Amino acid sequence: MVRGSKNAVTKHMVAALLADGPCVVQNCPETSEVEITSGMLTSLGCTVEQDQDMITVDAAGLSGGQVPGFYGGRNRIPILLLGPLLHRMGEAFVPVVGGDRIGTRPVDFHVAALRKMGAEVEVTPEGVHAKATQLQGARIRLPYPSVGATETILLSSVLAKGRTIIENAATEPEVIELGLYLQRMGASIELRPDRRFVIEGVDRLSGAEHSLQGDRIEAVSYLVAGLVTGGRVRVFGCPQGRLITAISTLQRMGARFEITDYYVAAEASQLRSNVVQTDTHPGFMTDWQSPLVVLYTQCDGMSVLHETVYEGRFPYVDALQQMGAEIELFDSCLGGNDCRFRESGELHSAVVKGATPLKGAEITVPDIRGGFAYVLAAAAAEGTSLLHGVEEIERGYHRPLDAFRELGLNVELVP
Repeated sequence: MVRGSKNAVTKHMVAALLADGPCVVQNCPETSEVEITSGMLTSLGCTVEQDQDMITVDAAGLSGGQVPGFYGGRNRIPILLLGPLLHRMGEAFVPVVGGDRIGTRPVDFHVAALRKMGAEVEVTPEGVHAKATQLQGARIRLPYPSVGATETILLSSVLAKGRTIIENAATEPEVIELGLYLQRMGASIELRPDRRFVIEGVDRLSGAEHSLQGDRIEAVSYLVAGLVTGGRVRVFGCPQGRLITAISTLQRMGARFEITDYYVAAEASQLRSNVVQTDTHPGFMTDWQSPLVVLYTQCDGMSVLHETVYEGRFPYVDALQQMGAEIELFDSCLGGNDCRFRESGELHSAVVKGATPLKGAEITVPDIRGGFAYVLAAAAAEGTSLLHGVEEIERGYHRPLDAFRELGLNVELVP
């Protein structure tokens, strides 16, 4: 059973800053990302209560607009706080953002959007300082359909004066879910064709309640865990519609699915090679690619993964090679159309030869998704593997060690 999306719950918690009453989010995962975001909101004077899978945020006690520097570099949430804090306090400071080391993740799009809405923004090595008496609606075209920048504009525009139009917006399910939650709070948001949001600013937003949809990254990761070890896994809690691209991709590789209103199950007797290019929604999700690369090592033939979203998505490959995987990285755009990294010199295409036996190794987890890929590789490998830095996995997955044990993997947490 997967719970709500790690990439959605924290954004819903930020949205609570805009409401004049308590906001409730249900089906929340237990991750350190939630703990970090709770800490930031509490430091600003908000009340955050968690009761099992339910989180209640009340911003009535908001008393400041400065996020402590302690939270710098820990995740991407600080930059999303700017718009709501400007509405509530007129001035805000957030420390430098962090998150997984998967490539360039600048705040340029966020800053440019806020400036276009009338905010004075200064970026320093310590963080971002912003002022605004009243944010104004604006027409904003994003150079790339960035999830984070789209969320920043949504959170900043719902209480702005006038109309805001976001062109070339991200339309990932988590973005839509945030928009629906803001609409439930009283925001006027319309999704138009061609990646456009139209937001009419309103005077106030009310508290609202929402139960998060299942985490599609986690669901696919566990489905691949079954396939890579030759087993069968049933995943509850994530509807088919959020997995459609992953399901079709795995079907082309020889996986067989059982799909119901309650669960999705996958198994395969033999897997064949494939070529995949990651892309923005509804394309193949970038967060699905590291489990897929591990699966490629157990498929017959040569497979290709072309990463077009984050150029630094392959730091985990070194350890897989150490475990026996035959993977080569290229700076060319292989297996798809030329992407924006084609002349960057970045190694953003992987060619994987399979099927290759893997062996246990001692490795260090680089980030959330790479860490999960290591666990998958360790599960398929002969012998014992020792993974350091598993707290990275716990940032993004709900009780992952318990889930691995339920799948039959012998996992022991050591000091």
